[in-house]
Amino acid sequence: MRITGTGHASMRIDTGAGSILCDPWVNPAYFASWFPFPDNSQLDWETLGDVDYLYVSHLHRDHFDAEHLKSFISKKATVLLPEYPTSQLEDELRELGFTSFFKTKSNEVHELDGGLRIMIQALISPTDGPIGDSSLWVEHEGVRVLNQNDARPTDLSTFAELGHVHAHMLQFSGAIWYPMVYELPQAAKTAFGKQKRDRQFDRTWRYIDDLKADHVFPIAGPPCFLDDELWQFNDIFGDEGNIFPDQSVFMTEYAKVGGTNAVVLLPGSASELTTESIETTHPTDVDEFFANKKAHLEEMRERKAPIIAAEKASWRHPEIDVLGELKKRIEPLLEESIYLAKGVGGPVRFDLVSYDGDAIESIVVDFPGKQVRSYADEKVRYRFRTQRELVEHLIFIDEGDWVNSLFLSCRFTAARIGQYNEFVYAFFKCLSEERLQYAEGWYDEHEKSVEAEDTQLGDWTVQRRCPHLKADLSRFGIVEGNVLTCQLHGWKFDLPSGRCLTSVGHKIRAEKTDQGVNR
Repeated sequence: MRITGTGHASMRIDTGAGSILCDPWVNPAYFASWFPFPDNSQLDWETLGDVDYLYVSHLHRDHFDAEHLKSFISKKATVLLPEYPTSQLEDELRELGFTSFFKTKSNEVHELDGGLRIMIQALISPTDGPIGDSSLWVEHEGVRVLNQNDARPTDLSTFAELGHVHAHMLQFSGAIWYPMVYELPQAAKTAFGKQKRDRQFDRTWRYIDDLKADHVFPIAGPPCFLDDELWQFNDIFGDEGNIFPDQSVFMTEYAKVGGTNAVVLLPGSASELTTESIETTHPTDVDEFFANKKAHLEEMRERKAPIIAAEKASWRHPEIDVLGELKKRIEPLLEESIYLAKGVGGPVRFDLVSYDGDAIESIVVDFPGKQVRSYADEKVRYRFRTQRELVEHLIFIDEGDWVNSLFLSCRFTAARIGQYNEFVYAFFKCLSEERLQYAEGWYDEHEKSVEAEDTQLGDWTVQRRCPHLKADLSRFGIVEGNVLTCQLHGWKFDLPSGRCLTSVGHKIRAEKTDQGVNR
């Protein structure tokens, strides 16, 4: 089996029974804020795109690059489609010209031509990507690969049970806006960033230890930021709170915990993998490349500047009545929302900065009042500040997911009072009838489910499944004093009260035991 690095979370897997191209991303994403690094735009995509199968893990735009898929990927390729609750991924691929789809069943092994076997595990909570994320397992002639990309399964036992895995590809770096965009003192921002960076690595080590593959490939990040307004987010300033460490940092941190089996893929690198060995060739020296990272970024910044300028020129739509359009689009969803609206629990404010930067229009999405209106000088728990033209463009393109567009762009600042509230982001990810109905149904089922099984963690008996996304706390739970931390997403709970310390809601069931025996 040959694995060719094609940038970020993308790779081409070649076997004697066919080739699979995974998640090809080349063009800038999220309002031209994210670019692949190292740059992969100069690869021979005509050749790389001539494949038998295409796998797009999910609809994040650093995995689903519509322009690139349309221009460079063979429409004769059969799409390996994850089992998602909505048809959006399939619909968008069909619009791009793909006609052949192999619809998989989650966690079920499928036999393809020539003895090629695949399994796709679909994660379908409203917080998994844009209504879904997935991982791809591939086997041919005894060689097994797991492309986990940036999915976060509660455990990897489903894959391990299929036989020993020889290559494990997984995310290690950040892919979010927190804490960089928050209006915090720099010392606090650095402390929160370092905490998040450490959690990212801890989660990665846990996944690696769970699967125990022969070889580990750090993929799916980090992006780079080439706009001058976002340049500070690149990890080139020695900031221990930067959440975007690159592959060279991964190698250093992995070595600290005893890791010796990692393989870095640059765009154009190729690994020849057997059940017994691996041989990897690179287009350039890996260590030397990352030692000169800043110079590479500066060269990319100059070369990509016209692309960013063209993107920015397309955002303004002064003919749009922002308040009126938001009322028209969002108020019907508020009327239908039960769980999400209750979960948000208050008004959310958007401060829209005018083109010249001098004026601000403040708009409130009032979840209890079920309306969108002008700000009335009331107290809000969440406030977002962004350029007016970005919201105009979201309205113009009828974007149904502001999380995986505006928020991931990092082109905003935020402030909040109190704890993180996942329902805020869940709602703004679901600005369409189909998505909202799915999310409401998921939370309805989730809230009504009762976890009967317990696990013992130190002196505490707690429900085995995390109230957040049902991670197995016997594997991911750590108790320090009276606080339980779920390492999968870093959520914390006060055990005596059961209260979630990370977000609103999500109370945990816990009971103190005497010498490990239930009272």
